[in-house]
Amino acid sequence: MSRSHQEVDVHAVLLAVEEHAEVTTQLPIPPVGYGLLAFGALVALLAVTYAFRSVGTRH
Repeated sequence: MSRSHQEVDVHAVLLAVEEHAEVTTQLPIPPVGYGLLAFGALVALLAVTYAFRSVGTRH
């Protein structure tokens, strides 16, 4: 069984993309940091919502 030229070319392209992906997937902060930032933002939005909970019932 011999490989066709197209199979060899596809394999070379996949290897090149894989090498490139390894270089460009550096995150600026650890993944846990994104979760903590999202949690903090949602807690802040909850605090703002809670602060205005009785604005409609004053008048």
